[in-house]
Amino acid sequence: MEVMEAIRQRRSVRAYRPEPVPAEALEAILEAARLAPSASNRQAWRFVVVTCAHRRAELARLARRQDFVAQAPVVIAAVALEPDRVMPCGVEAYAVDLGIAVDHMTLAATSLGLGTCWIGAFDQDGVRRLLGIPEQYKVVALLPVGYPADTPRPKQRKEPAAIVSWEVWTS
Repeated sequence: MEVMEAIRQRRSVRAYRPEPVPAEALEAILEAARLAPSASNRQAWRFVVVTCAHRRAELARLARRQDFVAQAPVVIAAVALEPDRVMPCGVEAYAVDLGIAVDHMTLAATSLGLGTCWIGAFDQDGVRRLLGIPEQYKVVALLPVGYPADTPRPKQRKEPAAIVSWEVWTS
């Protein structure tokens, strides 16, 4: 699938079929994250792949009881290894770096016929404890991955003029 087609098709999936994600597909998704750019090419991230049903159920509970998280056969926790690093522009590097890496994973998954949903509503300390992640690191996102069980609604997006200014800021 062409990248623009994957961007057009990508949706937040909140219902998954029980069939497993093939190992080759999961490897391709993780490879997409590995190839993502990062500030100073530090690649200050780690991805914890969770397939155990019990752990996925606990992740769903820690994600404000979003049960579809447990429904996905795979959940990937994206972890920042340098959560205090700030780029010269004043922005935390991990937010940009993992934003790019996770987005690469969502598009790779879409291109393979899989669905994802970026989860940012979760208990940080609880997820770290459950997955054995050291306290100095920060879990940035949980990413359920699996075959969609439904057809999500079409995306609603603003018109280009509402989000783009040329040369200088316009309201």
